[in-house]
Amino acid sequence: MSLTSDPPVEQAVPEQTVSQQDGPPPADDPAALKVKVVPVRHPWRWAAIVVTAVLIAQFVHGLVTNPAWEWGVFAQFFTAETVLRAVWVTLQLTVYGTALGFALGIVLAFMRLSASPFLRWVAFGYIWAFRSIPLIVQLLFWFNLAYLYKRLDFGIPFGPGFVHVDTMGLVGAMGAAVLGLALHQAAYAAEIVRGGVLAVDGGQLEAAAALGIPRLRQLRRIVLPQAARSILPNATNEVISLFKGTSIVSVMAIGELFYQVQVIYGRNGRVVPLLMVATAWYVLLTTVLSVLQYYVERHFSKGATR
Repeated sequence: MSLTSDPPVEQAVPEQTVSQQDGPPPADDPAALKVKVVPVRHPWRWAAIVVTAVLIAQFVHGLVTNPAWEWGVFAQFFTAETVLRAVWVTLQLTVYGTALGFALGIVLAFMRLSASPFLRWVAFGYIWAFRSIPLIVQLLFWFNLAYLYKRLDFGIPFGPGFVHVDTMGLVGAMGAAVLGLALHQAAYAAEIVRGGVLAVDGGQLEAAAALGIPRLRQLRRIVLPQAARSILPNATNEVISLFKGTSIVSVMAIGELFYQVQVIYGRNGRVVPLLMVATAWYVLLTTVLSVLQYYVERHFSKGATR
């Protein structure tokens, strides 16, 4: 009798159906990325906007409805002949002071960049002096030049003079104003130009020198066009400051805008509308200068990355 064992019978395991469990999908499931984006709320920002808008609306409403502004008087004198002449005098002072000031400032800037210690110290001394003395003091000094020096002699240094000039008729009120504004402006223009020149990469000058380009041409074609991008914003600020600063020459009884406005409201007593006339002209002409700055900067920024 033999014992035989039956072969093992493989039991069929029934397939189990995996049901998705309730809950969030796994982290690696693309469905998990579909999350609703909730924007960050800025309640305080909106509160600040509302408060600012209300304040601006109240200010504008006050300008329109407050009779103390006397807009009729403002309209009467805004284009008056005396005011327009005063605006022209203000523009002349600005143009002359800017042209002479930056011309001298460029010379002073390159004196400070010179290899000569004597030239560097002379330029530094000039800039230090004219930035230290208030502009009104400088103007009064030039206005009283005839009191300090009766005449100017031109001839051999420390020797006899051959040409004599009477200072009483040489420097009038307008000449003293232009001279004072230009010399004062030159001290600030020198530092602006020097900063712009130093902003140019020195390797470009070395490459230009290696190619045999003359120094004057390096300055005119390589240095100044690139330095202009750094010079123009600060230079425009100085021109605008000079334009508004011309009001200080009223101490010399020059008929510029602010002085003429003072004369008019001294006669009719309409102080506020006449001050608004001067303010409107200053704002208008400053806006024109800002627009010119934009186009000049865009011209010199050709080829720049920004």
